[in-house]
Amino acid sequence: MKAAYEYVTAARSKDRQTGLDFINHIFKGFIELHGDRRFADDPSVVGGLAYLDDIPVTVIATEKGRDTKSRIRRNFGMANPEGYRKAQRLMKQAEKFNRPVVCFVDTSGAYPGIGAEERGQGQAIAESIMEMMTLRVPILSVVIGEGGSGGALALAVADEVWMLENATYSVIAPESCANILWRDPDKAAEAAESLRLTAKDVYELGVVERIISEKGGDTERLFASLAADIRSWYVKMKVFTPEELTESRYKRFRRIGVQKTS
Repeated sequence: MKAAYEYVTAARSKDRQTGLDFINHIFKGFIELHGDRRFADDPSVVGGLAYLDDIPVTVIATEKGRDTKSRIRRNFGMANPEGYRKAQRLMKQAEKFNRPVVCFVDTSGAYPGIGAEERGQGQAIAESIMEMMTLRVPILSVVIGEGGSGGALALAVADEVWMLENATYSVIAPESCANILWRDPDKAAEAAESLRLTAKDVYELGVVERIISEKGGDTERLFASLAADIRSWYVKMKVFTPEELTESRYKRFRRIGVQKTS
């Protein structure tokens, strides 16, 4: 059995498939849309229109990049406010044209820079959470790598949230947690155990609905299997009315963290 910090290392691996890899291998005819219509385009969040077989879908992903140059351009997957506002714009467009929304999450967290804070980082995340909670079309979010703090939650308020088996989902990075609790970032492995951030932990806590097998590293099998799972999910979800979707989504998040008493 792997230690929790081994999952953290796996989720951060430079060889791991990125958000764009999932989009390009699962969907057809992806057309990327840019800009938040307020300030700029944020390359750390990609999104646009695509087809899942013959189903038009809005897809959104945090993107870390594949090499040093692309990772710098993508800001290592740490979104600025305009990235979340771009995502909100695409979600509203999906609602207008009755398209399901599929999000792929892989970020250590929202970018904490001064400029991001000046442009309303916290508000952008809050607005994204609010927008997804009330969106009148089906939403699926898949944590494919790191699911870090509010930066991940801003794209994970969905009808169902799935996690890849080696992904992580946590309110804080283990290193930061260790630094706060023990003033010693070298205790990150100990913090990772306490945070319960692995897919198995998060599933047991009721935060995600499914753990997705990574097929022993066979990415082609993973993409094919996940595409079939997304198709099945949409067939299940499309029968619900907008009112039923939003009510069920609200209740889903209200159930998280509830303690049962005997």
